[in-house]
Amino acid sequence: MNTFEKGEKYVMHTYNRFPLAFTHGEGMYVYDEDGKEYLDFVAGIAVNSLGHNYKPLVDAITEQASKMIHISNLYYTKPQTELAEKLVEAGSLDKVFYCNSGAESIEAALKLARKYGSKTGRQEIITMEHSFHGRTFGAVTATGQPHYHEGFGDMLPHIKYAVYNDIESLKNTITDRTIAILFEPVQGEGGIHPAEQAYIEEVRKICTKKDILLIFDEVQCGVGRLGTLFAYQYFDVVPDIMCTAKGIAGGIPCGVMMAKARVAESFKPGDHASTFGGNPLATAAGNVVVDTLLNGGVLDNVKKMGEYLTECLEKVKEKYSFVTDARGVGLMQGIELDRPVGDIVGKCIKSGLLLVNAGKNVIRFVPSLIVSKKDIDKAMEILDKVLSEEK
Repeated sequence: MNTFEKGEKYVMHTYNRFPLAFTHGEGMYVYDEDGKEYLDFVAGIAVNSLGHNYKPLVDAITEQASKMIHISNLYYTKPQTELAEKLVEAGSLDKVFYCNSGAESIEAALKLARKYGSKTGRQEIITMEHSFHGRTFGAVTATGQPHYHEGFGDMLPHIKYAVYNDIESLKNTITDRTIAILFEPVQGEGGIHPAEQAYIEEVRKICTKKDILLIFDEVQCGVGRLGTLFAYQYFDVVPDIMCTAKGIAGGIPCGVMMAKARVAESFKPGDHASTFGGNPLATAAGNVVVDTLLNGGVLDNVKKMGEYLTECLEKVKEKYSFVTDARGVGLMQGIELDRPVGDIVGKCIKSGLLLVNAGKNVIRFVPSLIVSKKDIDKAMEILDKVLSEEK
């Protein structure tokens, strides 16, 4: 049996996997077991922020692994505290909690919001329709897509849903029991929908007035993907709690929940924890990623290449009548078609371009943040060839 066949036999079927097995990567490219080259515009679904086999990241991981991979959070380590300092000093939030994934960071935020609200007896949390926040019970309850709930019985209580980018819907959903509003500044799995500037500003005003916590899920749209280190900096609106993960450590599992000091103090020792969260290996990787984003010109590249990708996808929309929309920000963009995109994604993969959908009808583009104009041109060439065969 080859690797794919072994996987189908022994690995639990929680993904519809493509019949491919990859062995290594370099920059924007990955290679399968037959040696075939693929231009990677998935980047581990917005995880490989610095591409594949980025030498400073590999060196830092190797060096840290030779010293210490893990030690209990009963103690501090230098990589952990240094990364926390960088994250706090680079933004507008005061305290850092480390975990291992986006879903875990959302769980931490939900618990922190509930703990903060316990003083006043408020525990209701509002999220958005078509949102996606993860697969754990709290995170999947917060996810405003009913098909993710099917078959799992009762969801977490006291979570309600409003229409995204609809301020009246949100106002009508808020009650005197509401303690937090959670949403993605750019919806990812829901189809690549950015928040409208006026909406996000008005939500901030409402939250401030009513002492409701504003929580941003930046798991996919954060860590430089919009051209700023944090997605909230792109919108110039500061939340009370922010969750991120995916690209924060370039591929090493790492999640982060940050909060304003007045909110963070609601957590006391024993209220929440993570055995592996913020371990030396993960935070050593995170330090390289954050340093490179802030000092290596990567954020400028995201802005420039994001603008160029927007131009290219607008041309695709103009050329093909079945492409109904092109949208997104920075290097988190998508095109919507009037049909399911699964077959098109599959054909692009066969042609050497890795893409992923966002919902049934949207093709998502989330390449590594080091992507070049040449890479985008090649991706558009392959996409155009595949789309030209559609009827």
